[in-house]
Amino acid sequence: MSQDLYRDITDFAHGTPGWVRLLAEVWTEAGLLLFGVLFLIGWWQRRGADSTMVAVAVLAPLGTAFGYVVSELLKSVITEERPCRAVAGAAPSLVACPPYGDWSFPSNHSAIAGAAAAALVLVWRTIVWLTVPMALLMAFSRVFVGVHYPHDVAAGLVLGALMAVLFVRLLTGPTRALADSMRGSGSALANWLAGPGPAVPEPPVRRRRRQAMHRRG
Repeated sequence: MSQDLYRDITDFAHGTPGWVRLLAEVWTEAGLLLFGVLFLIGWWQRRGADSTMVAVAVLAPLGTAFGYVVSELLKSVITEERPCRAVAGAAPSLVACPPYGDWSFPSNHSAIAGAAAAALVLVWRTIVWLTVPMALLMAFSRVFVGVHYPHDVAAGLVLGALMAVLFVRLLTGPTRALADSMRGSGSALANWLAGPGPAVPEPPVRRRRRQAMHRRG
């Protein structure tokens, strides 16, 4: 089933215009860089939020890395051969087939994409409309260029997302405590990294006193 779908997708890929094939080849790597940029933006935006959100923003890229590590460990256990070598009669892959020993299941690119998409939603919920399509396109592109089976990328997406969410949820508490400590440390670097936190409302008595002094002045 997966081999037949792989043949259908790679045959379709060879029938697309050259610019589509080039875009797919570029996207398999460029998408990872875009996710990195989104992590930085999410962290910067959450610096003014409470320490819980700062902790989630810091843990999001680490959770993505954790998803990749778990995927890589599974690869070394399952040792599935790449379809660009194993599927008879399939169209040639659009990119070089990875060397023997760089196994196929699950797809590391898809695991990273799924992890990044899920982790970013924890940081920045309204970005789901961008991160999920990005992850799906990245996973599809790995089959499109001929280096993964469809089941490789499906498993990678799910595995990465689950591992990232689990990682962030388990470590949010300790990381929140660390962010609180950094904010109260008095260190300029620590305060910059952890952010200033939400603005504290001025007490009513102090505000009235300041307003009265301003009127007298």
